[in-house]
Amino acid sequence: MVDNAPILTHHHAGLTVEGYSRAAVQTYWRIPELKLGFDLGAQPWDFMGTPTWFVSHTHLDHVAALPVYIARRRMMKMEPPRIYLPEPALEDVRRLLMVMQRLDRGRMACELQGVAPGHEIALSREHVVTVFGTTHTIPSVGYLVWDRRHKLKEEFHGLPGEQIRDLRLSGVEVTREVRIPLVAYTGDTSPSGLDNYPPVYEAKILITEMSFIRPNHRREKIHKFGHMHLDDFLDRADRFKNEVIICAHYSTRYHAKEVHRLVESRLPAHLRQRLRLWV
Repeated sequence: MVDNAPILTHHHAGLTVEGYSRAAVQTYWRIPELKLGFDLGAQPWDFMGTPTWFVSHTHLDHVAALPVYIARRRMMKMEPPRIYLPEPALEDVRRLLMVMQRLDRGRMACELQGVAPGHEIALSREHVVTVFGTTHTIPSVGYLVWDRRHKLKEEFHGLPGEQIRDLRLSGVEVTREVRIPLVAYTGDTSPSGLDNYPPVYEAKILITEMSFIRPNHRREKIHKFGHMHLDDFLDRADRFKNEVIICAHYSTRYHAKEVHRLVESRLPAHLRQRLRLWV
């Protein structure tokens, strides 16, 4: 049952990451402070109050609980949620919800929006989400949440407040936007999903996949099917500037003890201390 879906939690820099991911089973994450979540392969009851979701792709382990989530919010008389998902999947998901509406006899009220790499979504004055391309077996995207602040331009430093106010009222742009990458989410992807969007490596928190870990698993085949191997992280160990890296989506052929033993024994110390293995 979806209500028994496991939830792991990590707190960092004023943000909470909650969720779980296991390859071909279920994937769901949320950041309650930002009022958003990523993927809906299952829908823990507590996640129902989160109003905005960003879907990386439409494999069932990432989207199967979408109708359940929408229906539950309607049942609890909550506002219709807003769902972002890859543009090529938009109409098929819309049709899926219409079929569920006929079967369930309940209105699937939500706002569906298709996105593509390069799109920006304003969450608030303080936060914006950018969409970047990932590489998987079906259309897929990743998302990066930025903290954005407006700072006084250098040329106006030292001016009295009244003069800055008058300049602003006259239409002069006296501030510039400064963005800090907060949370990056890749969904399922081969390494190029990270490499092609460098800010992913700078986000304070990176949530990504490490589907395979055993040395005898061929990386070219893993990459072909849009996934990553432990060796891909070793190759990029010096690129990760993230404060926390949450790795999940491990193959069901692995036991948790094997994941911890292999990953922790092979990673360099400077990367291992920032990595969280969710298995």
